[in-house]
Amino acid sequence: MNTRSIILGLLSGVLMLSGLAAKAGTAEEAVIAGENQITKSQQTNNVELQAPLLADKYVATDEDGTVLIGKEANLADAKLTTFSSMELTDLKVTVFGDTAIATGTFADKGTYKGKAFNHRGRFTDTWVKMNGKWLCVASHSSLIKT
Repeated sequence: MNTRSIILGLLSGVLMLSGLAAKAGTAEEAVIAGENQITKSQQTNNVELQAPLLADKYVATDEDGTVLIGKEANLADAKLTTFSSMELTDLKVTVFGDTAIATGTFADKGTYKGKAFNHRGRFTDTWVKMNGKWLCVASHSSLIKT
């Protein structure tokens, strides 16, 4: 094998890896945009903003251990919450092919079924690319004791 073949082989490998990195960056950006849209949905009390981001079989586990299964059940439950404030921080996304895990910290205040809340916690959301679109399939949140 001559030097030129080795250099072309190495260059091809670098370009392939660059392409994979670019895809991962695009996936991260898509998931971050989705997380930001869900946050905006909560900040503006507009549940419909998150509807297109949830998979039909979406599963959410809340801070108190409540598990809600299905997009429609989760959206109906979200309509029972009114946020006076919502902040998302420390958002990180790790991509594994067509699956991504988003983690971060949240601080929110508002009412749920008429009862006031003031939370600070951590969340983990699982996103899957389905039919070319990133959808959230599962969420889990837990409170941080202060």
